[in-house]
Amino acid sequence: MEISNNNPNNMSSRTDRKLIERNRRNHMKALYSELNSLVPHYNSRESISLPDQLGEAANYIKRLQTNLERMKQRKDSLISGGQTMNIASSSTGFSPKVPQIQIHEMGSSLVIGLTTDTHSRFIFNDTIRILHEEGADIVNASFSVVGNTAFHTIHLTVGWGVNTRLSWSCCHQDS
Repeated sequence: MEISNNNPNNMSSRTDRKLIERNRRNHMKALYSELNSLVPHYNSRESISLPDQLGEAANYIKRLQTNLERMKQRKDSLISGGQTMNIASSSTGFSPKVPQIQIHEMGSSLVIGLTTDTHSRFIFNDTIRILHEEGADIVNASFSVVGNTAFHTIHLTVGWGVNTRLSWSCCHQDS
């Protein structure tokens, strides 16, 4: 039995294979383009061959993995460093200071003095957040550090009736 090249089934099968292969190549080209768009390029004007693009992508992924490992190690060292600092401070008898808040009213302006230890980082941020929530307009905020004590000064203006609520919420916030 002889196979004819003119067989209609054979022609459609060949056309289907060509179409499938063309679609596969187009799909791969789109994936290569997407991968290439995700990799930062230093010489964007030069046309880069496909193997070079794949090499750049592989190197970029390796650099990202290395950076991720380094960041994880740094995070672990910072976390363990913070724990050893707390242990060391408790063994030396150092205990964190209770924050002190002083509020001075001057007409429609207030000056808030906040005294904390240098390890209480978030009290200042919480105070600013509360002031914004209460509708105060902060004019100036500054700080200075002496030894283990941080002194924060906040100058703000408030609308009518805000000072009473503001004074209470700053001085009685739950920690």
